Amino acid sequence: MMLGRIVEITISGARVALERGFIKVSTIDRHLGEVPLDEIEAVITSTPAATYTSQALAALAARGAPVVICGTDFAPTAFLLPMRGHYAQGDRMEAQATASRPCKKRLWSQIVRAKLRAQAAALEVSGCNPRLVLALISRIRSGDPDNIEARAAQRYLREMFGRSFSRSTADNNVNNYLNYGYTVLRAAAARSIVAAGLHPSLSIHHKSGGDPLRLADDLMEPFRPAVDLVALDLQRKGAGPLDSASKRQLTAVLHADYATEGGVTTLSNALTKLSQSLAQVYLGERRDLSFPLSPIPLRSTGANCGNSF
Repeated sequence: MMLGRIVEITISGARVALERGFIKVSTIDRHLGEVPLDEIEAVITSTPAATYTSQALAALAARGAPVVICGTDFAPTAFLLPMRGHYAQGDRMEAQATASRPCKKRLWSQIVRAKLRAQAAALEVSGCNPRLVLALISRIRSGDPDNIEARAAQRYLREMFGRSFSRSTADNNVNNYLNYGYTVLRAAAARSIVAAGLHPSLSIHHKSGGDPLRLADDLMEPFRPAVDLVALDLQRKGAGPLDSASKRQLTAVLHADYATEGGVTTLSNALTKLSQSLAQVYLGERRDLSFPLSPIPLRSTGANCGNSF
């Protein structure tokens, strides 16, 4: 099976159009390249001067591939998602919208436990000390009223990237790596949510009023350490500002291998299984979410799964 590709538009004046089943990228005076529509997982635009034909946007939406518009810090500022993604979308969204608070609290505690296990595993495989994060797992209660998730994140980030590291620091190479990697991850999560017939704005836990992808922010949490490991590797190798090579490494995270009960699958597929399991919980068909057996990737595929124009 062909791995889905992340297409990034970076060149000022680029025009994105549909032509004979391909997404074609060009400028006024030259052809930049093309990618088969059926191979595209998401399109990320990191230049303010790109244009899209409505035909291209409609074709991407029909395939379920989100279009992400990024700001100067490589964090997303806008998303284009399909309106229809599953034959039972109406029933699933109704169940999602009427889910009880106890149900959501139970689900959030499952997500937090999965995230902390992934953080601890990422620290251990990186030669860092996972003890402070592991000590918090047993303290997670339904709904995480003690905010263990945030307390663990503080300990984890300092252990992973250094005591002086802060996510609020502007113009920081590591933060730019993380922003870009999380943008790719968020796009994949949003796509899996829509494909499962759920609405990405109806969250389990995240409350930001202006965020249209609150559920994506919920479901991507256990997979953030996969991005963190790539960012740490780039930091340790002395990589400079975010460039095409580092973007390819961060994009490849979606195709890193995870162990599941059904065998080895990619992070992207693991997100799909997680979203489908959430829909089943809302419908009363199961009680627990489906997470991979391995909390972090077994290995990276090394696949070339990104195109930049």
